[in-house]
Amino acid sequence: MASPKRRLQGLVAATITPMTEHGEINFSVIGQYVDYLVEEQGVKNIFVNGTTGEGLSLSISERCRVAEEWVTRGRNKLDQIVIHVGALSLKESQELAQHAAKIGADGIAVIAPFFLKPWNKDILVNFLKEVAAAAPALPFYYYHIPALTGVKIRAEELLDGIQEKIPTFQGLKFSDTDLLDFGQCVDQNRQRQFAFLFGVDEQLLSALVMGATGAVGSTYNYLGKKTNQMLEAFERKDFSSALNYQE
Repeated sequence: MASPKRRLQGLVAATITPMTEHGEINFSVIGQYVDYLVEEQGVKNIFVNGTTGEGLSLSISERCRVAEEWVTRGRNKLDQIVIHVGALSLKESQELAQHAAKIGADGIAVIAPFFLKPWNKDILVNFLKEVAAAAPALPFYYYHIPALTGVKIRAEELLDGIQEKIPTFQGLKFSDTDLLDFGQCVDQNRQRQFAFLFGVDEQLLSALVMGATGAVGSTYNYLGKKTNQMLEAFERKDFSSALNYQE
């Protein structure tokens, strides 16, 4: 898969990592999973090894194998595959980023390190910059999820000047309920063509009003068809129907 030539938009399913009853990854069902997303839910973009996929509970080798299987099974079926490569160790994040590039992923995403936390924007940007540099041909997305990382640096602050530091920066997955912060991200970066991917599924309609270009979430694994109908209603300005779908 080549790097995407268009902005990531629409629904992105945050994939579950399938397991056997013995706690081993069940790679054999990923092909069926791809077909289900595409054919039954109408979702052709995925976010692998994130929170829903329990990526940070897997070993590095497991994360690599999961990413490989999704890319292999999704070839010529999925539009874009973004691999989450965040880790507490910078070297591990870089290794995962390099692996994502090698297997042909369409982009990488990274959360803030959450044990020894960055206490200001510059430290966080420097960490992200080092990871992005390990895969210089891949679009890079910041995964903003302060409720889990404990890193309270506002996304709006982070985006200020970020493309000068990280040329491959393409957007963010905003998994927070602070719609003021999200709205400021959109408003202050309208000329940059960033992907503003909202990550709180139950607030998606509100985020669309504020300028979200798409959404990454767990519910799009099984409510993708219904949520696509909401997006279509919103596009045609049928807000009453869109609200009914959101509810």
